[in-house]
Amino acid sequence: MGFFSFLGRLLFAYIFILSAWQMFNEFGDDGGPAAKEWAPKLHFVKKFVDNRIGNSNLHVDSKTFVAACIFLKGLGGILFVLGSGFGAFLLISCLVLTAPMLYDFYNYDFGEPEFIRLVHEFLQCAAFVGALLFFLGMKNSIPRKKQPQKKAPKPKTA
Repeated sequence: MGFFSFLGRLLFAYIFILSAWQMFNEFGDDGGPAAKEWAPKLHFVKKFVDNRIGNSNLHVDSKTFVAACIFLKGLGGILFVLGSGFGAFLLISCLVLTAPMLYDFYNYDFGEPEFIRLVHEFLQCAAFVGALLFFLGMKNSIPRKKQPQKKAPKPKTA
């Protein structure tokens, strides 16, 4: 059972580790193609926040955002393979931060091919979050092995 649990975690985390590795290899001086894709989306989020709470000094550089994604995916994936709940938390954080911005199906009309593709990808990320939450729930529900208690020495009678 332990081997299959490890294999399942390895195959699941492979998605995130491979993605982080690819982003790292393409990073370069300008952040790579991922930074170019994130720049307009982060600008839209900045405008949205400015409209909701007023003129703020919120500024997220796309290159920094991509570096944070690489860190969350890479470290989270490796820790998840090792069975760490913190690794699952890092992967959940990455998915919750990126999925609503990356798969913005809400900007398209229902029935468009782009809408269907984006909803599919967004729901896949939601399923990943659900699987990670399930992992955290199962990890916390399994009782820890009890340490054997030392037997109290019997009192000697005279």
